[in-house]
Amino acid sequence: MFSHANTFKKNELEKAARIFYRSGDLQPTCDLIEARFNALDNRDYLTADEFMVKIAFLSVLFNNIFYLIDSETTLQRGYADLTMIIRPDMRQYQLLDHVIEFKYVKLKEAGLSGAEIRDLSEEKLRALPAVKAKLNDADSQLSRYRQGLAEIYGDKLRLWSHTVVSVGFERVVWIVIQ
Repeated sequence: MFSHANTFKKNELEKAARIFYRSGDLQPTCDLIEARFNALDNRDYLTADEFMVKIAFLSVLFNNIFYLIDSETTLQRGYADLTMIIRPDMRQYQLLDHVIEFKYVKLKEAGLSGAEIRDLSEEKLRALPAVKAKLNDADSQLSRYRQGLAEIYGDKLRLWSHTVVSVGFERVVWIVIQ
């Protein structure tokens, strides 16, 4: 029997997305996604990677009315995981342009069990060597992508760069650079 206790109301998803579009704050979206990771099973870990994380975020953030959305955008000899550039006819609204780099850390790489990961403070989670390495890797990638997007779109960009790191299907951490 289907339980409504674990389903999201449409307005929760829309609210999280609106917060992100206007402020760059990914925490409400991360909270929603973390809460739904429990739908995944051990077998899902066999093929888990950053692509699965990107699809989870796209399911909440996708909006082609406000944004030109592109996955794996070619920029500066690399591929930005996700770009969300404000449509020219929507620039009058207080929206932000976004480039997001997704990373995935396997529990084995983190050296902890799912339960141990869930119990860590966000500070301790970010301090894990595997998480720190992914955050640093994404930072250098995003620096190049920002430059490439600036060359394409110029001064009209209100670009914010985000790194999202999923540790297994347990936790999600993120950072933003504006």
